[in-house]
Amino acid sequence: MARVSRAEQLRWRLLGYQPSDTLLGWAGPGVVALVGGLLRFWQLGSPHRLVFDETYYVKQAYSMLKYGIEMRSSPDIQKHDEFFTNGTPDVFGKTADFVAHPPAGKWVIALGEQLFGVDSSFGWRFSVALLGTVSILMVGRAARRLFGSTFLGIVAAMLLAFEGHHFVHSRTGLLDLIVMFFGFAGFCALLIDRDRSREVLSQRLRPSSFGPWLGWRPWRWAAGVLLGLGAATKWSGVFFLAVFALMSVLWDAGARRAASVPRWWLGAVLRDGPYAALSLVGAGLVTYVASWFGWFRSTIGYDRHWAEQSPGQGPQWLPAALRSLWKYHQEMYSFNVGLNSGHPYRTNPWSWLILGRPTSFDYQGPKRGEAGCTVALCSKAITSIGTPTIWWGATIAVFVLLFMWALRRDWRAGAVLAGLAGGYLPWFQYQDRTIYSFYTIAFVPWLVLACTYVLGLWIGGPTASPRRRRAGLVATCVFVVGTVALFTFFYPVYTSQLLTYPQWRMRMWFPSWI
Repeated sequence: MARVSRAEQLRWRLLGYQPSDTLLGWAGPGVVALVGGLLRFWQLGSPHRLVFDETYYVKQAYSMLKYGIEMRSSPDIQKHDEFFTNGTPDVFGKTADFVAHPPAGKWVIALGEQLFGVDSSFGWRFSVALLGTVSILMVGRAARRLFGSTFLGIVAAMLLAFEGHHFVHSRTGLLDLIVMFFGFAGFCALLIDRDRSREVLSQRLRPSSFGPWLGWRPWRWAAGVLLGLGAATKWSGVFFLAVFALMSVLWDAGARRAASVPRWWLGAVLRDGPYAALSLVGAGLVTYVASWFGWFRSTIGYDRHWAEQSPGQGPQWLPAALRSLWKYHQEMYSFNVGLNSGHPYRTNPWSWLILGRPTSFDYQGPKRGEAGCTVALCSKAITSIGTPTIWWGATIAVFVLLFMWALRRDWRAGAVLAGLAGGYLPWFQYQDRTIYSFYTIAFVPWLVLACTYVLGLWIGGPTASPRRRRAGLVATCVFVVGTVALFTFFYPVYTSQLLTYPQWRMRMWFPSWI
């Protein structure tokens, strides 16, 4: 038997098992993403009206195309949404509007409007549907890299493709799936960086107290830009940046420890930490500020000239434009943390994972003779109900992940928990604020990865007995088929299909779903 060199042993400790079936590793999740994309783009323009918070973001996106900033709706127009959707999209007055969220996500929506026309509901939903489709491929590739299994990568892609909450968001011109996309893309970039940096470590390792410097690491810079774009879509994206920056440094510390670097912790802090701060936090901050380019170029943007009109106020070490932006952000922060209204779909984050109260995006109750209804009362609804197998399965999986991370030191469990922490836990500090369960789309990919992780444990590794592997594969197939079946069952209330009222009620499993 051939002896394994020390370098090969070190590489194995650092990188672990890497699947070699490259073609299937791309083709499997790619085919699933294609199917998921077809589902998301099919009749994407229906209904041809602004649903839910599209009334804000779709119109603001067009305003940014036309004016570079968000303009306030004209007081001379009474029914702005009807004007906008019926061929008169310029419903704006001459005054800049105060908005609660940064501009990046609205520029993403504006791209679809530019390509297909602002009078096209397909156009104003196109960009989000595209990101939703690409994220299916991304989760498949991320699962393959995390779990060292092309099969589990395909399973993860399947679960996301048929996840109802993700599906509804992919077909609606809102900001939250854009936050999810950039946050998850940053996570994927850091996964690639983790493997690349460990490869470098295995090649550069020399006798040293701290270990070698691992270079500039372009994937970490890419992650900084992507996470910055997430924060520039909604401020909640900044929590992903904070959590993933810490996660990345902990990964570096683990790599140095696995390589038997004597002072591995100090090596990670002193040699990796400063560059992590520069490439993640620094690049993220620059990206965030750059996303305001339309506001900087404007002469009438909200608070654009506050610094000139308020001499001596604000941080004097900043240029006037940045002082004005600082003031604008203070007002945005006060609005966001102080929002408190009695909205009927207001929820508490404690109920999110168990699907306590899904958000209704649209509901119409046509009667006989209206909209094709042939019975006394019908329903047409868009309700963002997550596929129960995934959400309830992930709720259980979280406890398995905590055990495997805390007691078994499984970095993969920690990585999935980091995504859940960045997207979910921060909302617990805002329980008195008006918040909604549709925010949960930001961490849906990690729910899928949590389920996939537990299914992988069930199947077992290459050394597991054939009986166990067969049982695990059967359980995984049953889980996936059950997910697809439930998605199919709820499909009519994801896509505003005409149902009789009893058919709609049959899909509202709990009173809190109505």
